[in-house]
Amino acid sequence: MEDMILYNRLQFAFTITFHYLFPQLTMGLSLMIVYFKWKFLQTKNEDYNHASKFWMKIFALNFTMGVVTGIPMEFQFGTNWAKFSELTGGIIGQTLAMEGMFSFFLESSFLGMFLFGEKLLGHKLHFLSGLMVFIGSWASGFLIIATHSWMQHPVGYEILENGKFVLNNFSALFSNPWLWPSYLHNQAASLVTSSFFVASIGAFYLLSDKHSKFGKIFVKSGVIFGAISSVMLAFPTGDLAAKNVVKYQPAAFAGMEGIFKTEKGGSEIILIGQPDMENKKLDNKIAVPNVLSFLTYQRWDAEIKGLNEFDQSLHPTNVPGLYYSYHIMVGLGTTFIGIMVLGALLLWRKRLYQTKWLLWIIMFMIPFPYIANTAGWYTAELGRQPWLVYNLMRMVDGVSPTVSSGNTLFTFLGFVGLYILLGLLFLMLVLKIIRKGPETTVALT
Repeated sequence: MEDMILYNRLQFAFTITFHYLFPQLTMGLSLMIVYFKWKFLQTKNEDYNHASKFWMKIFALNFTMGVVTGIPMEFQFGTNWAKFSELTGGIIGQTLAMEGMFSFFLESSFLGMFLFGEKLLGHKLHFLSGLMVFIGSWASGFLIIATHSWMQHPVGYEILENGKFVLNNFSALFSNPWLWPSYLHNQAASLVTSSFFVASIGAFYLLSDKHSKFGKIFVKSGVIFGAISSVMLAFPTGDLAAKNVVKYQPAAFAGMEGIFKTEKGGSEIILIGQPDMENKKLDNKIAVPNVLSFLTYQRWDAEIKGLNEFDQSLHPTNVPGLYYSYHIMVGLGTTFIGIMVLGALLLWRKRLYQTKWLLWIIMFMIPFPYIANTAGWYTAELGRQPWLVYNLMRMVDGVSPTVSSGNTLFTFLGFVGLYILLGLLFLMLVLKIIRKGPETTVALT
């Protein structure tokens, strides 16, 4: 049983990690594409129109990869986690079906119009089609996170005698106190990924002296969007999301922060340290006294419960993994703020395009928002473990009883090989688009 659970978790973790590499770019990029098209309508500068169409090509490729990698992930609810789907399908099926029927079709339908319908639609309707793609992509993210939020903080349900969960309050799914902070934090993180992606391609164009006018547009837009979204990632969205964990999952919060023992007189914030699970402490830690208490409760002497306050059965399954994921996310998020705020300052002083050392940094930062987003999702998932539905259903109660560990391992290895090939193909196609650059043919007038 332990092997089966391990392989099921590994397979789902791998497939969902790979899948989310694509939506995290498309959600933020859809907003920036709408901005470029709106900027063209306001200024009549054709470069902004070419920019919107250039990035929509990359959006479409990401969207396609997201669909291809998302379908097998959804099937795993029935293959690997059949008991979970059987017992909770009456609730999570609501939001997942809405995501497929409404958001996905809205996004995919208007994506085709934006890609191929500019001459037929005219610029204003072309802008509207891009706006619909944006709404569809963000609505899709909202419904997925509504599902995830119910697993983190279940609301509006009752449990029947046969153990099945049924929804008795539909509106509770969307008024879940876990939902909005998580959603806004996720969307800010998606916009950070897109901002760095756009700015890094712009920096590449400027440093290589190719497509320089587009390079300036991309760097400027990426830095502005990146500075705003990076700050929002920390406050208010990150702050609100963390306070939800404190309130509803206090054992998870203790694991995230590496608090093994309750500290009287205020809790320190850990900058560096390594969890020692045998001795229940952090090794080689560097900490600032009382700061965590202030950030959490706005009181320097507020008490934060350590893991010693909770029964061992309620502890997160993998405390070191949770601790490191959280600190990687926070550390990179802080770095993003520093880079983008500095870039915005240099942009305001009209020195950014000539500051090559910062352009090099921006260009090479392209993978790090992906790492931070992945670490953020791992923090949420590892914090919830050992529960599938927090405090109601454990991992062992949700796996498929008829799927052997050998079957799961075999398909897991197959997914790894296939996704590596898909990833290489995706990189080849994206690099081809970037190398060609935005098309500069005369647009419809």
